[in-house]
Amino acid sequence: MLNTFFLFISGQEIFIIMIIVVMLFGADKIPEIARGLGKGIRQVKDATNDIKKEINESAKKQGLDTNLTKDLNKEINDVKKDIDDFTGPIKRNM
Repeated sequence: MLNTFFLFISGQEIFIIMIIVVMLFGADKIPEIARGLGKGIRQVKDATNDIKKEINESAKKQGLDTNLTKDLNKEINDVKKDIDDFTGPIKRNM
């Protein structure tokens, strides 16, 4: 069972925050603020993708294996899965 929390904030707290935002900025300004936040997040995402691309290109030029991290992540996930399979019955009984 996977429990997900949005910054450990409940629905009531989100509702109160939304009311405060509407009171501070007004309903007509909220779409503009959201649009600005979206553009900012997009710029950060594009910048990180460009940095990743540059790192991968320079690693390939130097003859480094860029698939090493993918292989390591796969092995780590396999070990996590094995541990979860092993400890699953123990966790349920506690």
